[in-house]
Formats: sequence, structure tokens, C-alpha cells
Amino acid sequence: MGKVIAIANQKGGVGKTTTAVNLSSCVAALGKKVLLVDLDPQGNSTSGYGINKRSAPGSVYECLLGQDAKENIQSTQYHVDLLPSNTALAGASIELVELPRRESRLRAALAPVIPEYDYIFIDCPPSLDLLTLNGLCACDTVLIPIQCEFYALEGLSELMSTLRTVRKKYNAYLDVEGVVFTMYAGRLNLTIQVVEQVKKYFGDKVYKTCVPRTVRLSEAPSYGMPINYYEPNGKGSEAYMEMARELLKNNQR
Repeated sequence: MGKVIAIANQKGGVGKTTTAVNLSSCVAALGKKVLLVDLDPQGNSTSGYGINKRSAPGSVYECLLGQDAKENIQSTQYHVDLLPSNTALAGASIELVELPRRESRLRAALAPVIPEYDYIFIDCPPSLDLLTLNGLCACDTVLIPIQCEFYALEGLSELMSTLRTVRKKYNAYLDVEGVVFTMYAGRLNLTIQVVEQVKKYFGDKVYKTCVPRTVRLSEAPSYGMPINYYEPNGKGSEAYMEMARELLKNNQR
């Protein structure tokens, strides 16, 4: 049975999609069967794998409306299967309001394919809306990317409050997979302070691997390639490969 991990943080610009694309690719490169679900209407994970979100024949939108996920999953040349997003997803939150079991539509759609994968990653939108709620109800754990700045700490407390609510009402077994520092600049005092605060709260849930700020990580999506294919020996690729190893090691326990 595969493990479903939502990558979530309602604050935008923290490296959430960058982590979803590159971590899923690196986990696949380590020999695991991986599915990435693009639950963000912006569709950046979809284009990050070189798939045109405007011409994709099926998407996660159809799954939320009742279609089986198998009908909409696409293979990529990077050994990761993708359930893409498209522009129709932007209005999905409004459409879902009228539907029965609106918070668990994604969980129902993914249920038949979970046994076929080792890991399923869900790239959630940068907001706490009905789409993100579907992601949190469908997953086993949440991986939280954090940029090392003061506002990140404020957003983190809101996210933890949401996780407690979801645990209480919809998904009793929801747990935190880990916290990952992105765009890391270790020499800055603010970075050190934020890291200390987060470690106080999350303890050993904080990943040892930190993702540095690099130009190549920003460039790779424009070529539709994960970082471990775009620049295999660069700092960004090394960081995400190390994070993938850490994730697999944590899940062997």
C-alpha cells in the first residue's frame, strides 16, 4: 500500500511546488514508484514535468467531479506518473461546495490507485481552501516546506491549527511527515533564528537536509525538467536527492 504525502503550506513562495516536482523525481530515481498529484490551479507541477496543462486530455479536476484517477494519470519521461492540473481547477472550489462529501472527493478518486504506488505526493494550493482540504483529507502525512523568514512562522501556526481541525473532523490519522527548510542561506542571523524556533516546536520532524537558494532550481521549470535531470551534479539536485534519501529512511522505521 502506497503512502500519500501532501506538500502543503498556505503561504505562497516557500518552494512548495519546487519541492513537489524535485522530491518526487528524486524518490523515483531511487527506485520507488511515484505519482505526483497537481492540486494547484496554477498547474506549475504539471508544467514542471514538461506537460502542457492547456492540452492535457484529463486532469485532477475530472477526478474531483467523480472520475477514476486511472483515467487521467499521465506517464512522464522522468519515471514519475502525473495527475495533472489545468485551468478548470480554478473554479473547482465553488463547484465542490454543492457536491456530497465535498472534502473527500480526492481521497475517493485516489483510492483505487494507491496500491499501485510506493509514494503519492500531492502538491496543494498556497491557500487553505476546499482544494487544500481535499489534499489533507486524502493524505497520510503532510510535508511542510518553510522559507527562513519571520512571516513563515506566522503562516506555520495557521497551518497547524488547520491540521488539528482536519484531524478532528475528517482525517483522524493525519500526521506531520516533516518540515523542510527551502531557499536556505545559513549565514543570515534571521535564518538561524527561524530554524531554532521551528526546531523547538517540531523537534526531530525537522529534516536535516536544507534546500539552498540556487539559480538552477529557478531555471529548471522553464525547461520542463526536474532538477536531478536539468543539473544532476548541482547543489539543488544534491539537496533534493539527500532529502529523498532522508524521507525513505524515515519511512523504514
